[in-house]
Amino acid sequence: MCGIIGYISGKSQKENIEVLIEGLKALEYRGYDSAGLVSISNENLIYKKSLGQVKNLEADVNKILNSSPVFGEGDYSIGIAHTRWATHGVPSELNSHPHTDCNENIFVIHNGIIENYKELKNILEKGGHIFKSQTDTEVIPHLLEKFLKENNNNSNKFDLSFLETLKIIKGAFAIAVIFKELPEMIYVAKLSSPLVIGIGENENYIASDPSALIGNTKKVIYLKDGEYAKVSKNNVNIFNFQSQSVEGEIKKEITELEWDIERAQKGDYPDFMMKEICEASEVLKKALMGRIKIDQNNPGNSFIKLGGLESIEEELKSAKRIIILGCGTSYYAGMVAEYLFKKVSKIPTEVFLASEFRYREEVFVPDTIVIAISQSGETADTIAAIKKCHDNNLTVIGIVNVVGSTISRITDSGVYNHAGPEIGVASTKAFISQLSVLALVSLYIAQIKNKSFDKNLISELNNLGDKMDAILKEENISKIKSFAEKYSNKKDFLYLGRNFNYPVALEGALKLKEISYIHAEGYAGGEMKHGPLAMIDENFPTFAIATRNKKDNVIQDKLFSNLEEIKARKGEILCIATEGDENINHITNDLIYIPETLEELEPLLVIIPMQLFAYYVGKAKNLDVDKPRNLAKSVTVE
Repeated sequence: MCGIIGYISGKSQKENIEVLIEGLKALEYRGYDSAGLVSISNENLIYKKSLGQVKNLEADVNKILNSSPVFGEGDYSIGIAHTRWATHGVPSELNSHPHTDCNENIFVIHNGIIENYKELKNILEKGGHIFKSQTDTEVIPHLLEKFLKENNNNSNKFDLSFLETLKIIKGAFAIAVIFKELPEMIYVAKLSSPLVIGIGENENYIASDPSALIGNTKKVIYLKDGEYAKVSKNNVNIFNFQSQSVEGEIKKEITELEWDIERAQKGDYPDFMMKEICEASEVLKKALMGRIKIDQNNPGNSFIKLGGLESIEEELKSAKRIIILGCGTSYYAGMVAEYLFKKVSKIPTEVFLASEFRYREEVFVPDTIVIAISQSGETADTIAAIKKCHDNNLTVIGIVNVVGSTISRITDSGVYNHAGPEIGVASTKAFISQLSVLALVSLYIAQIKNKSFDKNLISELNNLGDKMDAILKEENISKIKSFAEKYSNKKDFLYLGRNFNYPVALEGALKLKEISYIHAEGYAGGEMKHGPLAMIDENFPTFAIATRNKKDNVIQDKLFSNLEEIKARKGEILCIATEGDENINHITNDLIYIPETLEELEPLLVIIPMQLFAYYVGKAKNLDVDKPRNLAKSVTVE
């Protein structure tokens, strides 16, 4: 959940630090309690840690650079930097990274958790090591110090000491180390926490996330669990630390990143969150590109092509059960997919929180397909749940956004979202892309299993981008903004939906909680009489999804009954309704219209005004909508 960046080149120290700072800014969505860096060039060492956001570290380091002589190019310029999301120890300069040994000769940054750090710390303290922080990370530089002393007479002492340290620590980690005595090398290692190496010319990079490398290089190497690397400005040497030897270099494939710097920058938007909400139709089109084949003369002959699933087509044909796994927003996307797979693919489907599934007892039956959803492809609980499925010989499909991520590599097949980088911590466009891909997968399975479904679904999905753009017209955004400002002083909110829109109500409530810190609860409309109605009064408003489609108005009629109950108790109501529906005016205080679409695809439209509402409530409260407190983008530790 923390952010890691490292850079080694023949450039000046100032340029080295600029790369580190810019990398940290790109990673700040992963953690922003504190930040720190160490940079070495021509024997000049700058080591600084600062509390708060990366801009504080940048200002502090600039003061050091401005008061120091200018150091030009040399044989090397090396540095590592870190932005922290606190796990062990409160946010403070002492607890921020890099951490060092007793004599500040070894510098370590780390993402993850060292589970046996207390035991190791006790041993090290008895050996005379002095700790400065409350973190689990600090045991790493002290272990390295201990082993370096023991291996001092060995010419391979740095490799051996690093390897011995990796073999003694337990848990999940991505680690980067610089030795003051060996300033032309960054040592890195990975176990259950993401780490990527960026390849350049006469320069190389390391990062916890490819987004930190955008604009510098598109060539990357993804480390697998159990691998470590020695990174110099011209070479990357990779080994397996779980083997018994430092010998046996591993040859790795270089992957080309699809993302570019323009897509990762805000452009004319005030925040990444607004930019990413407004990219909805682009995200949909990229998810569908090359995957929907429309027959203009006979729409009934239109079909879905998913090359990533062709290798398991026989397994899909014989599938009798689908399990969907996800966390947070990905879980709610999975809940929508549960409705889709049952209605479109005609397969019994269950969705589980990956964090619960990994521990619960589950009855696994043959011909079960598992779908794991994760924007980053690095979600720790989802990775653990996938491993459990593989242990039970189940076929697993990955739906991820990041090419080369852990989940994309450990699943049997998959479909990429192609949404591009999502920088805002609260997921918006990832939800759109996940729903789009899940709709494709449900249609693809129905197609290969010869199940009957409404062929209009394919053409309507293909044309949905125009309806998204209609919602995002300036006059509609302005209207939603005014509603958000009206309700921004509320302390509680209820979100209601039914059928396909019940999971969207949950996601809408989550967005409001994440962005505005307002207590919000999502409920299925039919549950109102089973408890939630007790909360309703004039200070507890409701955001209801009351859409109407031509197929079936029963669901809306039932929801109207729920809203009448709320109105009778003086609760204010904000509704999302279908364009042209005048029946709802008498029941709601405020109204947002969306274009009509098929029931199965409504969540793709409904979520957009809900995202905008949460965004503008956060803005009305002068909050940082891109970086909500206490949250990190990618949850890579349990």
